[in-house]
This record gives sequence, C-alpha cells and structure tokens, in this order.
Amino acid sequence: MTELDADRLPGELTGAFLPLDAPERRALHDEVHARPTARVRLPALVVHVAVLNEGVSIDSELEHLRRLPGHQELRREQLAGHFLRLRLPGGSLKWERHTEVTRYSLVQPLPPEAVDGASDPDLLGGLIIEREWLSTIPGQTLAAIELVMLAGSDAEVAEPMARARHWFGDRTVVASLIGRNDHSSVVTDFRLRPSGYERMVAIAPPDTRATRVGRLAARLVEIETYRMLALRGLPVAKSLQPTLREAELAVAGVTSSMEIKDRSDAELLETLAGVAARVERATAMHSYRFCATEAYSALVRSRIAELHEKAIPGTQTLGEFLQRRLAPAMATVQSAAGRLASLSQRIERAGAMLRTRVDIAREAQNQELLTRLATGQRLQLQLQSTVEGLSIAAISYYVISLLLYIAKAAKAAGAPINPEMAAGAMVPLVLWGVWQLTRRIHSRLHQHE
Repeated sequence: MTELDADRLPGELTGAFLPLDAPERRALHDEVHARPTARVRLPALVVHVAVLNEGVSIDSELEHLRRLPGHQELRREQLAGHFLRLRLPGGSLKWERHTEVTRYSLVQPLPPEAVDGASDPDLLGGLIIEREWLSTIPGQTLAAIELVMLAGSDAEVAEPMARARHWFGDRTVVASLIGRNDHSSVVTDFRLRPSGYERMVAIAPPDTRATRVGRLAARLVEIETYRMLALRGLPVAKSLQPTLREAELAVAGVTSSMEIKDRSDAELLETLAGVAARVERATAMHSYRFCATEAYSALVRSRIAELHEKAIPGTQTLGEFLQRRLAPAMATVQSAAGRLASLSQRIERAGAMLRTRVDIAREAQNQELLTRLATGQRLQLQLQSTVEGLSIAAISYYVISLLLYIAKAAKAAGAPINPEMAAGAMVPLVLWGVWQLTRRIHSRLHQHE
C-alpha cells in the first residue's frame, strides 16, 4: 500500500487507478437504479393510488406501511431513499415518495371472479390487502387507477375492443396499439367510477417478459398521475385572471396619466407601487406551480412518446385524446404565467419612465433654485458694494474728525495752524487712503481663496 493509500479513510479506497471519490459520486451513480421497475407477470392487476403528501411526514407513512401483514418491524432507514418495495402474500406493494405526491402501487394476480364475472366487473373485491388500509392512506387522493394486464393472442392485441366490452360495458373508450412492432394494446375510458378509481386494460402476448409488462404498467400510471399534477396549475391560472386584468388596467392607467399629465407623479408612483406589490406577491405564490405544471406536462408528453402509439380504426389514441384536452389547459397556464411575467416587465418600464420624469422635474427645480441663488448673490454683491462705499465715507469722516481734534489741540498748544483748513485739506488724502486700504483687503481675500 502506498503512503497516499494509507492516508485514506475506510471505504474511500476506490482503486489503484482512481483518486478519492467525490462525496456524492455513489449516490449520483446509483440514482439510475434507485427506482427499479416492477416485474409483472400476466395476467395481473395493478392498483395505483397517488396522494398529495403536503403536510404528511414520512413517519406517518411509515406507521401506515407497518399495518401491512408481516411488516410491523419496518424501520425508518428503509424509507431513506423514498422508495420501497414490500413483499405481500400473493403480490407486492411499491411505495414512492416524490416532491408533491406519494405513490402506492399494488401488483397482484387478477382475481378469477373478475375474468369470469359479468360485464364491467368489480376489481376491488379481490384485493390482497384490506380496503380499509387503502382508504386510510395518509394524504389526499390525486389519482387512482385499476390497471388490468391481460395476456392475449396477436388477433386480440390488434383488435382489443371485443375484450374491452367486458371491462368497460357500453362506455365510450379510447385505444392504442403500443410499441414499435404493435406489441400490445391499451384501452381506457378516462372516467372515474363510483369507487373513485379509473380503469385501464392492457393486452400483451403471453410470452411478454415480466420486465416489459412492468415498464408498460409504469408508463400508463405515470401518464395519468403526471397529467393530474400538471392540471393542478389550471385552477390557479383561472383564479389569477381577475387579478391580472386589474393589474393590467392599472398599469395602462398609469402610463396614460403619464402621457396626459392629469395626476401628480407622487400619486402615480404610489399607484404603481401598489400594483407592483400585488404582482410580486402573485409571482411569489404561484411561480412554483406554473413551473411545476410545465415540467409535469413535459413528462406526460415524454411518457406518451415512449408508448409509440398507433391508432386502432374507429377510436382515438390515448395520446391524441389527452393532448387535445390537456393542451388547452396548459395553454391557459402558460398564458397566465406569461401575463404575470409581462406585467412585471411593464411595471418595471413604467417605473423607470416615471422615475425619469421625476428626475427631470427635480433637475428643473434645482436649476431654478440655482438661478435664484445666483440672482441673490448678485444683489448681495451690489448691496455689499454700496455698503462698502458708505463704509469708506463713514471711516473717512471719523478719521477727519480725529485729525480736526488733533489740529485744534495743536492750535491750543500755540501752533500756528487753522484746524478747519487743515482738516479740509486732509479730506482727499484720507478718502484715498481708506479706499486703498479697502482694495488691499479685497486683494488679500481673493488671493486666499
């Protein structure tokens, strides 16, 4: 063992030709094997129930699974992968927990009395688990399907309508040939029965491998489950229509008022802020549902494409029937999501235009204020010049008065001087001196600035 190998923790040694594993490598690699398809042997009955698991914990689902015969010791860690297949006397039960739904799929032999009974037989009377266990599954039912998997000859596969009458009575049905080589066929009426279940019947050759039958069963129940999940966005989209209409009218009113200038900018900003708050709240509340609807719709289309359907004369295919009814609903959801996104963009543009108007008005106000300040400064400068002129006269007056007193004092002391004449002669000199002093002070101030 090398020095590098000796430093590795137990379980981290991947081989002599590889560095240490990334922490998530094993989980990511094994994801492809995380939910293996059930092996279904013909003939069989698959009972599929999908329930919304919002507010339902895994612990409550664990307690319910423990009520199955022979599984009282089921452990919490067995549900860690959100997938579990339990063996039951006479069949098996698959538990799968997803983001929004938990799916329970019971696979068991087809009850003989259902095959030999009258038209449109009851399939739930021969279940290997109690009805009470099914009715008390934690959560709210979203989809429930009785899938009958039959073995039939090539002629029965190609023309399944005769056998379908036994399972559907006189109801109108849709049917498809499935597989690239028309390997099997599927018939259903997409209607809920009094039991709350809808029924599908698939016919395949007797020698069909159990894994292939299991894949077909998985695709059929997933189509219906994902269809129901996709349609959850439709009521949301419809409920948003009044809100979207009001918001669109409000934004149009704001832009119209901006054009004709019949309302103040502050009022327009307040209105636009209220509309933006409502739109953002709707976006925050429903954007996940709209994205989920698009994802589930894509899964429905993908699962239908995987069936490789061909039409049976006189009936619609499953894909054609579903898409003709699912497409308008998805268009409604996409329209609501698009209008919501468009509203956000329009509000942003209107807000930008309104802010530009406010900025322009503010700039005009600032320019007007600067003009007034400049005018005031000019007036102040003129007033200051006037005051300075008066100040020169006043200072000169006081200086000449002092000189007059000095001249009078000198005369009293015996000097041969006329005080008034001397003071009068000093007036021009004093005025010039005071004026020069004022100019020097101004010059020093300007140099300092």
